[in-house]
Amino acid sequence: MKIRNKILIYFSSTVILVFAVSLVIVFILFSEHREEEFQQQQFSKIKYTVGLVDEFHKISAEVSLLLDKQDIHDFYDEKMLIYDNHKNLVFSSIDSLDISKANAILNKLSVSNNWIETKEDGYDLIGVYIENNSKSYYGISKAYDFFGHSKKDFLQKVLIGIFITIVIIVLLVSLYLSNIISKPISELTEKIEDYDLSNEQNNPLKIKTTTSELQNLSEKFNELTKRTNDAFLFQKHSIQHISHELKTPIAVLVSELEKLQKEDNINQLKSDISQQTQKAKSLGNIINVLLQISKIEAGQEISKNLIRIDDVIFDCISEVNSIYPDFNFEVNFTPNNFNENTLTIQANEPLIKQAFLNLMMNSVHYSDNQKAKITFDCDSDNLKISISNSGKTLSEEEHKFLFSHFFRGENSQNKQGFGLGLVLSQKIFTIHNTAIEYYSKEKSENIFVVSF
Repeated sequence: MKIRNKILIYFSSTVILVFAVSLVIVFILFSEHREEEFQQQQFSKIKYTVGLVDEFHKISAEVSLLLDKQDIHDFYDEKMLIYDNHKNLVFSSIDSLDISKANAILNKLSVSNNWIETKEDGYDLIGVYIENNSKSYYGISKAYDFFGHSKKDFLQKVLIGIFITIVIIVLLVSLYLSNIISKPISELTEKIEDYDLSNEQNNPLKIKTTTSELQNLSEKFNELTKRTNDAFLFQKHSIQHISHELKTPIAVLVSELEKLQKEDNINQLKSDISQQTQKAKSLGNIINVLLQISKIEAGQEISKNLIRIDDVIFDCISEVNSIYPDFNFEVNFTPNNFNENTLTIQANEPLIKQAFLNLMMNSVHYSDNQKAKITFDCDSDNLKISISNSGKTLSEEEHKFLFSHFFRGENSQNKQGFGLGLVLSQKIFTIHNTAIEYYSKEKSENIFVVSF
């Protein structure tokens, strides 16, 4: 069932039910009040009649006629019977109305049971025990409350009319409110149905609503889709990264191994095998890093340990130099006297090592003098590591796309790679709550700064 229909049904039915119960209670209270008021009028008339009977000391037809004429306009239709203390009839009104329960009520009346009320054919019937001037009397009155029932019928019609009117108003208001409340939900549902997860250019969902829960829902959905897209894109690009970035090194490795089969010099053979082993390990590390990041994207936690980041950097330098022995890395620490504890960080060593390897390989590929500078800035509690090399820099317009998948600037012409290394590094640094930024200096120096 649609939420609009639920709101319409639940709200309208609740209001209508409460209102109906209220009207029923009003009607019941009025009926009880009418009955009580009319019975009190009957009692007052019985008491008045008993006083007259006691005053004349005897009953005659003339007295009965006189009493009836005196109160002929009191009630619409009435029969009254008065009995003495021996329950002998001493007065009876001249009305032809019959009281079939008269004897039964009279037998029940006593000093201890001095009030009996009941109904008979729509008439109000009461029996009372009264003492007047030290004399005991029993009175029975049967009368029809014409004006009371007329008011009751009128009230019933008014209440029914009010109920029907209120029901119509409540249904219209409920329909209006349900449309207002459900409109942003329906809008959100339609936008979600039309949302294309495969489209990388999707804009965040926005709905016009002042309801905080719906705003939070749309924000959470946008966060979820962003994380889903990031995971999807990373998975897709990781596969492309593996297929492109590893295809050539593996082909080269196979080719080199095939050459080794023809090598006769044992010493040269051992040296070449050692180099190929190092290359194979490097490829294995890249694959392992990609698998680790895939686990992170799937929601798994990575293990982090305390490591010396300078030791990791020096290991990276060794690996790069094993492939590019002519390339030189200059390492500096600032200031001269610094707290070495600053160099100890909480991180996953294979991942952080791969991130810095990518930055160093970037320096190798884009340096114009076979040199790069690595600086450890330990001047504050926040460790900063900068890797810089001289060479052609990126333009201001290219800066914003540097960490995008497959982006390659003008300075990358005739350079190997597919524009995925920096994306992978940024992903690793993000996992470690670490920022990476790019600067260019005088259009001749590329600088990457990693801030822990």
